[in-house]
Amino acid sequence: MEGTAVVIIEPLGDCGLAVEFGDEVNEKVQQKVTAFSKLLSESSIEGIIEFIPSYTTVTIFYNPLYFLDNKQKSPFHGCRQMVQHLLKKIDLKTNYLDDKAVVIPVCYGGEYGPDLEAISKMHNINIDEVINIHSGTIYTVAMIGFAPGFPYLSGLNKQIATPRRTSPRKSVPKGAVGIAGVQTGIYSISSPGGWQIIGRTPITLFDHKKAQPSLLKQGDKVRFERMTETQFKKWGGAKDECSG
Repeated sequence: MEGTAVVIIEPLGDCGLAVEFGDEVNEKVQQKVTAFSKLLSESSIEGIIEFIPSYTTVTIFYNPLYFLDNKQKSPFHGCRQMVQHLLKKIDLKTNYLDDKAVVIPVCYGGEYGPDLEAISKMHNINIDEVINIHSGTIYTVAMIGFAPGFPYLSGLNKQIATPRRTSPRKSVPKGAVGIAGVQTGIYSISSPGGWQIIGRTPITLFDHKKAQPSLLKQGDKVRFERMTETQFKKWGGAKDECSG
């Protein structure tokens, strides 16, 4: 990979390190994060316990015993050497982001999107326009976090970028689609939360019984598609409401 000198590799405790590809969230950085994550996954390196990709970094946790070398340097140095070796294999001319978008149907507004009207008023645009802007964008899964299977999606149009609620709700139902700042996301499970809720999807994003529990992964593309309340109910959408 060209420009590996700008990649920062820092220790994270006694058995972890962080590989930082940049300090700005953009597609170029996400390409590098996705490429490196795929190489880690495909390489199946002994001693790597797990790795966690995010907006600009990949965090690696490892077994220190596997990364001690003959010169008795620290395990961090051994793991860093492995990381540097993998970085050289990344071909930035290859598109590592999946161009095929996962379509997520959403019932916008009403009891399913209690904050949609407030967002409309805040930005001085009508509700349909907010929906069209939100559903007219292709998003990239920047990371999975907060809750199992919860996707943080980058690419939100700044026209509808909205701060989190000043007072988080005690309960937000699974499937709720929200906005927080310049990102949008989907609640994979019912939980407390402070995102501005604009709609809900009947799609299950996390199922612990499956071999791959999370529907989405870092680097995936996502597109939202408007659905009616009748369609939502036919798809078996949850009836739970936001509370608190």
